[in-house]
Amino acid sequence: MLKKLETELKLRGFSERTIEAYTLHNKKFIEYIKKSPEKVNEEDIKSYIGFLISNKNSPRSLALKKAALKFLYDEVLKKNIVNFKTPKIPKNIPSVMTMEEVKKLINSAGSYKTKMIIKFLYSSGLRLSELRGLKINDLELKDKMGWVRRGKGSKDRMFILSDSIVKELNDYLKTLDKNEVYLFPGRNGVLSSRNIQKIVENAAKKAGIKKKVTPHKLRHSFATHLLESGVDIRYIQSLLGHASIATTEIYTHVSKEKIKAIKNPLDMLNEDKNI
Repeated sequence: MLKKLETELKLRGFSERTIEAYTLHNKKFIEYIKKSPEKVNEEDIKSYIGFLISNKNSPRSLALKKAALKFLYDEVLKKNIVNFKTPKIPKNIPSVMTMEEVKKLINSAGSYKTKMIIKFLYSSGLRLSELRGLKINDLELKDKMGWVRRGKGSKDRMFILSDSIVKELNDYLKTLDKNEVYLFPGRNGVLSSRNIQKIVENAAKKAGIKKKVTPHKLRHSFATHLLESGVDIRYIQSLLGHASIATTEIYTHVSKEKIKAIKNPLDMLNEDKNI
């Protein structure tokens, strides 16, 4: 049944990461409930979710595990038994870096390649997985842009690059093997996610930045700094690859500079000479 699940996920175009997660969570459920999938009922799944809640699984983790179970039992087996509600995922406002902190982070990178990785993450707003899979042929440096191929939701999208990083990329590409496929290659073809995370963490530590810094925080900072500079949120939505504008609107809550720039109505009243 797990093999059938994997095949169905592939046919629907799900990413390798999602296929691995859905297969793993369904395997763990079967081990817990000790029944064949054909005999599983709604109470079995509720019992398992209750067990996960008791073991302090976060709402985000619960949502993923419930989605994995729903796909197998409702989509593949057509049982229609995963329709109950679970705790909502809290909408946390992401913290971002200031431009000065980004500058410090870049200047504290350990090597030429690590500096390029940090600059590229901030210049493009790419997700970590998108950076790992980025190929040299995905870049259009003359137009200061590139393409994410089959990103989240299996969609292609365009991203922008700064003038300065385009110049540096032209030099950087000369250091790579002429047969290289990936922009940032690793020993096994691509760099591991952990390797990139460590690059950012080590640079943050060296820079003396106290807040937690991750590749995704550079993506948040890219979006927030664009918003603060006056870029329309719909363009930011497109650059980030968000399916819904509601996802992008979280940056309107993050942007302190935009909030600080709002003129208080009492000050407007005080400017009126007739009052």
